[in-house]
Amino acid sequence: MQEQPRGTDPLERLDPVVLHHIVNTLGWPDLRPLQKASVHPLMNGEDAVLLAPTAGGKTEAATFPLLSAMREQRWTGTSVLYLAPLKALLNNLVHRVDSYAQWLGRRAALWHGDTPESVRRRIRTESPDFLLTTPESLEAMLISVKTDHAHMLGRVRAVVVDEVHAFAGDDRGWHLLAVLERLERLAGHRIQRIGLSATVGNPDTLLTWLQGARPADRPGRVVAPGVTLPATTGTSEHPRPAGEVELDYVGSLANAAKVISALHRGEKRLVFCDSRKQVEELGAALRARDVTVFLSHASLSTDERARSEQAFAEARDCVIVSTSTLELGIDVGDLDRVIQIDSPSTVASFLQRIGRTGRRAGTSRNCLFLATRPDTLLQAAGLLTLWAHGWVEPVSPPPSPRHLVAQQLLAVTLQEHRVGDRLWPEQWNGLAPFDQSAAPLLSHLVAEGFLDSDGGMLFIGSEAEKHFGRRHFMELTASFTAPPEFTVLAGRTEIGTTDPTVLTEERPGPRRLLLAGRSWQVTFIDWARRRAFVEPVEDGGIAKWQGSEARGLSYVLTRAMRDVLLGTDPDVRLTRRAVAALAELRMDRAPHEVHPAGTLLVRDADATRWWTWAGYRANATLTASLGNLADPVQRPTDTHIRLRQDLSPTDWKTARAELPDSLTLPTVDPRAVRGLKFSAALPPRIATATLAKRLADFDGALAAAREPVRMEWGT
Repeated sequence: MQEQPRGTDPLERLDPVVLHHIVNTLGWPDLRPLQKASVHPLMNGEDAVLLAPTAGGKTEAATFPLLSAMREQRWTGTSVLYLAPLKALLNNLVHRVDSYAQWLGRRAALWHGDTPESVRRRIRTESPDFLLTTPESLEAMLISVKTDHAHMLGRVRAVVVDEVHAFAGDDRGWHLLAVLERLERLAGHRIQRIGLSATVGNPDTLLTWLQGARPADRPGRVVAPGVTLPATTGTSEHPRPAGEVELDYVGSLANAAKVISALHRGEKRLVFCDSRKQVEELGAALRARDVTVFLSHASLSTDERARSEQAFAEARDCVIVSTSTLELGIDVGDLDRVIQIDSPSTVASFLQRIGRTGRRAGTSRNCLFLATRPDTLLQAAGLLTLWAHGWVEPVSPPPSPRHLVAQQLLAVTLQEHRVGDRLWPEQWNGLAPFDQSAAPLLSHLVAEGFLDSDGGMLFIGSEAEKHFGRRHFMELTASFTAPPEFTVLAGRTEIGTTDPTVLTEERPGPRRLLLAGRSWQVTFIDWARRRAFVEPVEDGGIAKWQGSEARGLSYVLTRAMRDVLLGTDPDVRLTRRAVAALAELRMDRAPHEVHPAGTLLVRDADATRWWTWAGYRANATLTASLGNLADPVQRPTDTHIRLRQDLSPTDWKTARAELPDSLTLPTVDPRAVRGLKFSAALPPRIATATLAKRLADFDGALAAAREPVRMEWGT
């Protein structure tokens, strides 16, 4: 590793041509603190996590030093991979990165699922210096028979992972790590790993995670100048983060549309919703009020979303309504306001959203929360309490990714055509759980015909062909399963996709759906090709998608909501409506749901409920651990557990005394296994255990189990 001379100015370390263009082409008088602090470690070849708020200049903090190293060390071929979780984010970045690369006579290119084959052919033959892609497309290159892997990827020196926190907390993170280890093995040398992240609760852990198989052997650091690292608990008194935040209670989505249409006229507003259905309904309501509105969510076609985002970037007095698709660093122009309908489920998500504002000189970050229901008002107040304390969730990878181990065993066999039945762990350089511990799973794949074994070598088997062989095994490159949807077309123009139940459920009158903020009447359904043809109508459309329900809340957030019921107000501006609604919530719910001295067990004529306020995963763990004392029909919620109505005080006291020592994994409905990608390649027992481990929260369950319990035993 090259060491810079003591006291060397980072600007002097950059290539002179790069520095010239920073000053003269970009017109920057200086670099930002993060960009300066990144120069030495990145040019020294260190792994790093670059930490800064949204729009903190992280792309340049990575690109300028890598360009300088590229010139200094005479890298050739595709030497830098730039990975991101969203194709739209890559589309947004490629022109910027390419313009920087051209300063040194280099170039950047883009490769993802929408890249035409003609462009891919050129990339295969004329290697770009920077290749912007997704981990899924990177693996598709590795298993493709059209690609000379060594020529195209064998000279990679550094990998930049944008929005690395979005990968680390998801199965895509396990997939990313496994593919990076295979890439290092292909290249035959260590590849520098650089993660770009917004604020997270555990940046050092995130760096170690990104370093993969042997972090102790790799130099690395977190680079976060001027960033106040988050609190590690939900109660610490960090300085209140900067930002103008207001919480309002409007009572319905229709009222939210009324408020948005009346406020901030002449400004550009980005409105976040947490379901596609809510985006569609709010978009239609705003359009009915003559607001210039654009929509963005995952079920809109790529062209439709691109049109919306481009029009929004160029307009002024307008609103774009989006799910989390615009939460990450996609540029939609100069925003004036962010508005949140109800509440996101994490502080980290909120930080991404509020970070979209305050980018112009003289402006500040801002967010207006519009709660449409009492429960979402409570959630928003709890989340803002945590935010005001400087707390952010730690990023944790999902446990027990056995389904992805199976996927990787199949994918690497495709890549290599054959793999030694004893040498296969070397493909991932010993990275757990893709190491020798996967041997029983490998035996299952052979026994079930997913892999064939002959002469000490492993080959792709007939079952793998049957389950994943469509489109040249492209099914193997995505680490998640999307529910089946119908493509919606107006003439030849693709609008997006919709849930099949919108087309099949019984409803009076003509069949109408809501998509892209407009109502459409279905004129013809091509069931075999899963296509619905539509024509525009004035109103009456219905929006619906599977899996759009919010996931359960965390222990810390649910506890913060409990604190709000007990009287804590978040340190933000509360409107009179919000103050009145919170007061009513406390009057109606607090006496029967919360107590300052511990949890509440309440039995009345309707049910017996244990108000734990421990979050969904902890409550699912407690429900399973209570066995036959839990209500066998009712599922747990974020806030409470239903117990048997005939539960006696004696039975409860006995069970509670034993609970801390008898916590067990939650029960999993076997039907849920179908939603686990690659579950077909797993033994049913392992697939079920994988889901159970992901549903569990033993720390939260243990904390709740050890708290004092106040019993209110009605007759």
